[in-house]
Amino acid sequence: MNNNYGKIFLIGAGPGDPGLITLKAVECIKKSDVVVYDFLASPALLKYAAQSAEIIYVGKKGGDHTLSQDGINELLINKARQGLNVARLKGGDPFIFGRGGEEAELISDNNISFEIIPGVTSAIAAPAYAGIPLTHREHASSVSIITGHENPDKKSSVIEWDSFAKSKSTLVFLMGVKNLPGIVKNLLSHGKDPDTPTALVRWGTTSRHKSVEGTLKNIVDKVNEAGLKSPAIIIIGTVVTLKNKLNWFEKLPLLGRKIIITRARAQASDLVAGLQQYGAECIEIPTIRINPPRDIQALIDSINNIDFFDWIIFTSVNGVKFFFDTLFSQNKDVRILGHLKFACIGPVTKEKLKEFGIISDVLPETYRAESVVKAFKDKTMKGKNVLIPRAKQARNILPEELTRMGASVKIVTSYETSLEDSGNKGVIKILENNDIDIVTFTSSSTVENFAALIPPGRFKELTQNLKCACIGPITEKTAASLGFSIDIVADDFTIQGLVNAILHHFNQ
Repeated sequence: MNNNYGKIFLIGAGPGDPGLITLKAVECIKKSDVVVYDFLASPALLKYAAQSAEIIYVGKKGGDHTLSQDGINELLINKARQGLNVARLKGGDPFIFGRGGEEAELISDNNISFEIIPGVTSAIAAPAYAGIPLTHREHASSVSIITGHENPDKKSSVIEWDSFAKSKSTLVFLMGVKNLPGIVKNLLSHGKDPDTPTALVRWGTTSRHKSVEGTLKNIVDKVNEAGLKSPAIIIIGTVVTLKNKLNWFEKLPLLGRKIIITRARAQASDLVAGLQQYGAECIEIPTIRINPPRDIQALIDSINNIDFFDWIIFTSVNGVKFFFDTLFSQNKDVRILGHLKFACIGPVTKEKLKEFGIISDVLPETYRAESVVKAFKDKTMKGKNVLIPRAKQARNILPEELTRMGASVKIVTSYETSLEDSGNKGVIKILENNDIDIVTFTSSSTVENFAALIPPGRFKELTQNLKCACIGPITEKTAASLGFSIDIVADDFTIQGLVNAILHHFNQ
């Protein structure tokens, strides 16, 4: 192999659920200079790519090819010849009807190093999520995985229809929705029992998961009635009868619900994970960008004079993060904070502070004045010097209440928020489709910035059927003032509280 060339990783990206990617695949994505992904590879996997990595989409579906197979091959070779490491993400497993073998042959012929990273194939995963075990002691002891889309250039079929018709194996056809009538006809004409249980699973393992079941004699009609289209797999055999008993994924309470996440991308993972575990499809449209302050000198000065202060109060996770980032940048560590007492607004901020080895002394649950007064009622604040590192623009209830208690409060900007408008066109298109179940707001900033993405003259038109979920009453008030209709407000003003409120709404 040519040592001047890069390396190509042919990676099985799994069946759609990004949680089914392998650890080795993630490591290969992280160290690649170029990531090439196709239609069936979850875009969520791109979060593992380095910020400097080049991302290239080469999706192919139903005759609509962004790039031909020859074009993809040429792309991979050219990138590797430039000395770049390339992660080629292929849906499912690259060697199960993924043309991975062809790509690997070409790479080898061009004297380029490569690795094959197996993936979870949809042939196994989609039935599993639908509650269909491909083997079962009372039903089937073997499985046959068959292409449902043979090469059209072949002069005759190489599928042994006679053998499959007589077989007691579970039959799994991939990429066969378009050819379903032909598959059924061939099996029946070769003697397969027309009452053989049959199921199709579309977008298996994803929030778009949908299934149809019947028998060989009626499955074509059932699929047409359901409007089921590709990508889907076909499962034929008595194991399909176990679906109603073992089906777990389709019972998730948020399956198929489309939910917009407006939180900053770097902080959205908890909310996304919390909703996805219940089957929701999360569409990330971050509306705010979190940045270090343009003028950081006031924060640095406060850190250099930290002995002056008696308390530090953090109002958000970002406040904690950027305070300690600045502290460490000044070649200081937590030892200089030993004389201080700490307070955090909310349990999530408290947990973030705990990551730095510090336990909060006081925990006001919210920004509300009564919450602040209650939290500090047993503390003597008169004459105390309090430092509050927070966002450039923030509510003043906390410093006002502390001042009333006799404290001297210094507010310094530890981070700034700005409008993230990269999703402007995406927002409009999504709202025009009118198929969003919920948009989530986790702060007043997310509400204001989301509203700013909508053209003023179209606000009413695009939001009249939109349901909104707010993390708490302050965010709710902001949303209502801007004209949004509020359907859900969390009782517990945390990310988990918001998830619970959404679950409760749909369970009702």
